[in-house]
Amino acid sequence: MCRIAAYSGPAIPLENIIVRPAHSLLSQSQHALEAKLAVNGDGFGIAWYGQDAAPGLYRDVLPAWADGNLTSLCRMVRSSLFIGHIRASTVGETSRANCHPFTHGRWAFCHNGQVPQFPRIRRRLESLLPDDLYAQRRGTTDSEVIFLLMLAHGLDRDPAASLAATLDAIGPAADEGPIRLTLVFSDGVRLFAFRHASDGKCPTLYASGVLDHGGRAIASEPLCGHPERWTAVPADTLCTLGPAGLELSAAA
Repeated sequence: MCRIAAYSGPAIPLENIIVRPAHSLLSQSQHALEAKLAVNGDGFGIAWYGQDAAPGLYRDVLPAWADGNLTSLCRMVRSSLFIGHIRASTVGETSRANCHPFTHGRWAFCHNGQVPQFPRIRRRLESLLPDDLYAQRRGTTDSEVIFLLMLAHGLDRDPAASLAATLDAIGPAADEGPIRLTLVFSDGVRLFAFRHASDGKCPTLYASGVLDHGGRAIASEPLCGHPERWTAVPADTLCTLGPAGLELSAAA
């Protein structure tokens, strides 16, 4: 499964989360400890916020460790809110269009997990999208459809309600296997994190304590050698990092 790392707080170089920590996202691309596969080499991406409302986006199909531009980019770019993702594909071929994060307007979104019955329910889910959002679809993943469904269900107005409505649209698990989702997304002001599993075995997701520079991170695995400084995001609870600090609310 994929790995995610995100940050909210005072502006820092992207490398402080993506590259430099002992168990950084870049390290996890080859040495993940809490995933089915230790290697996540089916592409990567970063979305970051600056002066514009819409995020910057850099994605490629190369494994993160093989992209010679990534470390330089992360050293030079500073941001107060960003999301990084490394991919181990379950649905959809390895292509740039299928690499996370996905963006739409001010929103950036990434996903780790699986909807095993997606090939069977894909047409039904896509029929729920209004024409303008359906036209935005570029890839073939379940992840992108989840994002577009959340937008269709009012992500701009109420993230928790849009998330609950999207889970209802996906429906219960079927014979293909359990539904397991970890979602991290942002509107450029707030950073949201959520995890869910129909069988109770949620993919891992942690929130850090306050870091040395005053910000906080969300990650699939603790980024440093001190796991006691990280707290698991509760299942079916929307975790929000924003100007008011860390907030937890029911989402499903």
